[in-house]
Amino acid sequence: MYLGWSRRYNQSGALARIVASRSGVTLRGDVLQRVRATEQQVGLSRPQRASNVQGAFGVSADRRSAIHGARVILIDDVLTSGATVDACARALLRAKAAQVDVLVFARVVDTPKAPI
Repeated sequence: MYLGWSRRYNQSGALARIVASRSGVTLRGDVLQRVRATEQQVGLSRPQRASNVQGAFGVSADRRSAIHGARVILIDDVLTSGATVDACARALLRAKAAQVDVLVFARVVDTPKAPI
């Protein structure tokens, strides 16, 4: 399903391909899908970011068998508020992943009291 949303370059996908090739872990870039369009996260507050991506990702029925009972490593290039990786992890857990770990390569720190 095409929702009219696209990225110019998928940095996370590029990083995931490198991690997979070096570690021997299977890359499944076709499992997690955006199921509804969202606004850009830039300029949104932490609660707005969470609301913006809530329910925006899912695992299609024909890909659920690849996730069921699996330990999944979700790779992202930059963690800002954590809203996107949280929404993605929730979608994977709803698809019955046994565990979801997140690997990020950079983190934006905007306050000394950041929750994560």
